[in-house]
Amino acid sequence: MLQQLLFKRIDNSSLVVFRIFFGILISLESFGAILTGWVKRTLIEPSFTFTFIGFEWLQPLPGNWMYFYFIFMGLLGIFIALGYKYRTSIILFTILWTAVYLMQKTAYNNHYYLLILISFIMCFLPANRYASLDTKLDPSRVSIHMPGWVKWTIIFQLFIVYTYAALAKLYGDWLDLSIIAILMKGKAAYPLIGDALQQPWVHLAIAIIGILFDLLIVPALLWKPTRKLAFYFSLFFHLFNSIVFQIGIFPYLALAFTVFFFPPGQIRNLFLKKKELYNAYEVQLPRYKNILIAGLGIYFILQIALPLRHYFIPGDVLWTEEGHRMSWRMMLRTRAGIIKYSVVNKDTGEATIISPGLYLSRKQMEKVSCYPDYIWQFAQFLKQEYAEQGQNISVYARARVSINGRPLQPFIDSTVDLAAEEWRPFKHHHWILPSALDTSAKSLPGPSSNFAN
Repeated sequence: MLQQLLFKRIDNSSLVVFRIFFGILISLESFGAILTGWVKRTLIEPSFTFTFIGFEWLQPLPGNWMYFYFIFMGLLGIFIALGYKYRTSIILFTILWTAVYLMQKTAYNNHYYLLILISFIMCFLPANRYASLDTKLDPSRVSIHMPGWVKWTIIFQLFIVYTYAALAKLYGDWLDLSIIAILMKGKAAYPLIGDALQQPWVHLAIAIIGILFDLLIVPALLWKPTRKLAFYFSLFFHLFNSIVFQIGIFPYLALAFTVFFFPPGQIRNLFLKKKELYNAYEVQLPRYKNILIAGLGIYFILQIALPLRHYFIPGDVLWTEEGHRMSWRMMLRTRAGIIKYSVVNKDTGEATIISPGLYLSRKQMEKVSCYPDYIWQFAQFLKQEYAEQGQNISVYARARVSINGRPLQPFIDSTVDLAAEEWRPFKHHHWILPSALDTSAKSLPGPSSNFAN
């Protein structure tokens, strides 16, 4: 059964069309990051960069070179869409995009992580075997079929993403609509729809639809009787998200994925009318089948396990953030906070109050005021800065944090020397104070709150 599912040859129209859409979208994402000022704000202007912990060696290129970095990624996207030097282009893009993701997390987004995963998967797919410059240059590479595992790898990855996104919404602040009211508050000035987005009945609809869509969209697209309705609903859902939340290419990438759910004949008739339809459906076991099955097994075990890790770390992930990233917990909370650092010279006992705003951008300040890994990283930065001046210091932080409009609560143990603490990615950090989420009332936060995805 598994071998037939994975190794049955099927028509490759969906993969070919997806490659074209994917290349266009990542090209727009790369060039758009320059045109919107994202590259300048995130990678050029900051004097200090919050990398993913362990990747401090991975820093933005100096001066304006990050513009050229993104231009190159945009060109790679065009090459991928055209199917030119496909394998080289997709591997290079995956490396460069992953590097951008790891070298800064101030602009962390679940969709950026998804793009890494899809790019990585695309490195192994025969996506250039039709309607590509590679086949124009070498006609012997033309193929109208692909193994079934190509389709099911993409579909199962999407199933994991949507399922975890649905399950994550089954918590108090989503179910009582408070986080949705917070998310919509900033949209009040939108023309035509701004007032409607403030209505309680709209919040209720968003809450219910958000859970049901994430939970059911993949099965509904797979089942023929509901496929067409699911597609139209997906079209509405993702366009709504694009308009309201302005989340870049993700809604359109999500729509591009739907080509894998429709019969190949429909995709061919719509996009590749001259292509021969493959319908032999024979099973061919490749020599590397055991390696492929093992590789897919390891990959998907990791994809299933990573979003569960916060259950094995003490504390509420909504408060501690430990295990939040890479777990598809999207649009679930807003954080705001205030923080002060105290640097104590171990030799003289002299204490100095440090304002992070002297070193950080506004966006970075929003993060360092209420996220534990940022708080720890900035303490390590101060330790290094003073060490270069020949001073041996301790670093203490006094922080208070608000989650989803609740009153500010003490967040960091101000008696702990953060400069002396190690970061443990899969364990709880004792200097994060216990959560007070269950005992504090909520109110709508002000405009300075930090909405997190």
